[in-house]
Amino acid sequence: MVELPVPRSGEGPYLQVTDLRVRFDTEDGVVRAVDGVSFSVERGRTLGIVGESGSGKSVTSLAILGLHNAKRATITGEISVGGRQLVG
Repeated sequence: MVELPVPRSGEGPYLQVTDLRVRFDTEDGVVRAVDGVSFSVERGRTLGIVGESGSGKSVTSLAILGLHNAKRATITGEISVGGRQLVG
């Protein structure tokens, strides 16, 4: 895993997602909805996430926003916004 420095105000990516993994325990076993996603977005830039249906786009976005039910989802990796670490 790559160690990233914490950006100072106005320096480095505004959004940093590193090795994001989201898993759901189901009756049929563990579903690995997102498995090792990493990306960064500079302040003032836009990132488009595209993929097939069921590829994890919405699950990734909900993890960044902190909207998954903690009782149902296991989220690992690192998410930081504006230098503030949200997950990890």
